[in-house]
Amino acid sequence: MNKLVLVLFCILLGNTAFSQRKLTVGGAKGLPQGGDKGQFNRDSLSGKPSRKAVKNDEAKIKDYLIITRENDTIQVDTTLSIYKDYKFNYLRRDDFELLPFSNMGQTYNSLSLDFKSTTIIPNIGATAKHFNYMDVDAINYYRVPTPFTELMYKTAFEQGHVLDAFFTVNTSDQFNLSIAYKGMRSLGQYQHILSSTGNFRFTTSYNTKGNRYKLRTHIVMQDILNQENGGISDVDLTSFESGDPEFTDRSLFDPLFENAESNLEGRRFHMDQSYIIKARDSLNSNQISIGNLLTFEDKYYQFTQDSNNPFFGSAFVSSSISDKSTFESFYAELNARYSNETLGAFKASLGYNNYNYGYNSLVILNNQTITNRLLGDVVSFGGAYENKIGALDVKGDVGFNLTGNLEGGFVNGDVSYAISDDIAAKASVHINSKAPDFNFQLFQSDYMSYNWQNNFKNQQTKQLAIALNSKKFGILQLDYSTIDNYLYFSKNEDAAVKPFQYNGTLNYIRAKFSNEISYKRFALNNTILFQSVLDGDEVLNIPQLVSRQTFYYSNEFFKKALFLQTGITLSYFSSYTMNGYDPLLAEFYTQNITEIGDFPRIDFFINAKISQARIYLKAEHFNSVLTGYDYYSAPNYPYRDFTIRFGIVWNFFL
Repeated sequence: MNKLVLVLFCILLGNTAFSQRKLTVGGAKGLPQGGDKGQFNRDSLSGKPSRKAVKNDEAKIKDYLIITRENDTIQVDTTLSIYKDYKFNYLRRDDFELLPFSNMGQTYNSLSLDFKSTTIIPNIGATAKHFNYMDVDAINYYRVPTPFTELMYKTAFEQGHVLDAFFTVNTSDQFNLSIAYKGMRSLGQYQHILSSTGNFRFTTSYNTKGNRYKLRTHIVMQDILNQENGGISDVDLTSFESGDPEFTDRSLFDPLFENAESNLEGRRFHMDQSYIIKARDSLNSNQISIGNLLTFEDKYYQFTQDSNNPFFGSAFVSSSISDKSTFESFYAELNARYSNETLGAFKASLGYNNYNYGYNSLVILNNQTITNRLLGDVVSFGGAYENKIGALDVKGDVGFNLTGNLEGGFVNGDVSYAISDDIAAKASVHINSKAPDFNFQLFQSDYMSYNWQNNFKNQQTKQLAIALNSKKFGILQLDYSTIDNYLYFSKNEDAAVKPFQYNGTLNYIRAKFSNEISYKRFALNNTILFQSVLDGDEVLNIPQLVSRQTFYYSNEFFKKALFLQTGITLSYFSSYTMNGYDPLLAEFYTQNITEIGDFPRIDFFINAKISQARIYLKAEHFNSVLTGYDYYSAPNYPYRDFTIRFGIVWNFFL
């Protein structure tokens, strides 16, 4: 909360007292994301000077720019659309393929998997804690003609809320800084399930006049804390599913334990700079630039419990359980880029990575010694190419480790083609080989069965993807993946969760279609996903069908001062043996006993836009009483009951 108060103070101070020089204005190269369309989805500032602009009367909404790590430029978008409704959640992105747990700030069960990856260095693990963990690619940079602020607020479950406060300013035409903090605290409806998270971000970007030299840096500090209770017992499942009025107050259920917490904390500094040695001009079509990149990240994952519990098996100690794994990573890169108007753009890089993962002591179990550290150095090479050849847009990149104990590499290739003014096609191929995450290789715990040291093979994935995008008919995405040496967690014959590796080849196919049908002020937005595991469905469990349909009405009122959207969203996924959740590892594990799914989730919403404020009111899962209490986010973890939630996103242009 102290961080949140500090950030809000800085934002209010900046909006009232920050002086800004006049910037050169100009439109963005990119378009707003999210697929927003329709006659009512115009921006309230689009094409008009900002009435609140200070020292820059020419500022327009299109001049407020968001710049991704890959240098894609996005205009700030204050419109209201159904796509904004899909993203108005704790993660602030469309969670169509995710199923949240009962409390905000907990983890998500994945209803679909995408095996496209450019990562060739293992992570710490604890993947269930990383949904809200912002990596390097999640951090954006900005360029704004006047100070810009965004405040996002949403109510939580029982006591708590989430607030995401963001402020950015250009102190000159060349220098921008931004500061943001997303804080969340939610008590939850069940016993001992409190969530508390924080994401602090600070970015700077600088370029010289003429853009010959560019520098971008960010500092990110994150903490994700959850009370863990193991879910409700098998005996209580009967009371839950029967709808027993005595237990409609979910706090009356006795969870499996009430004395454990899990915590993920991380700090990262990132710097990316480049310098143009030879610039392109009217007499020269070639450009050469050099750059370097530095990233240092320090994180740890810790599970604590006041006393041992038979849920996890036998323990070395009877009280003060504390399992803490630490991970440090330092990455440095030198790169060079050559571009030619005819030949395209080439990039080559040489990287160095130093990693250090592990624990503070050795473990001797069953006359075997489990080490405490995995550390080493890796030198890697990377390359990229991009060009436009006629009507084709060609893009590709490669990377592989040259030296060190960790083998790995990836190859990506994309070809895009505009078939007509309405239809665009894209074909992609993705190949990746990566060593297992470190918690697969080494894990130590005060619980005896949670100690191991493995020497697994690299997981190897190949994916072929095709996409057709039509403004008239919708978006069709197809991908086919093969996975060799698939890594997963599951229970062994002693009912203990352990890491495993599948020796065969998994064949995984997906087809996703999304479109919107509109008539006057009514619209039906559809997203349907079909998927199947052709071989190996005993280790990779996913539902065959995932769907979401939204029927809504849009209109303007009070002389167009108010824009309103209201409707119903139906979400559904077919029944399957859903992955279980292990709170000690913060990982999901494969199980083939309990089937979950085949329950609808219906939400009623009213969204409104007044000036730059977007207001959201939603009755979530209001059909829960009518369709039965058979809804779960994982075995023994009930899904959310009916609740009404309110939120707002408010933009300020000084």
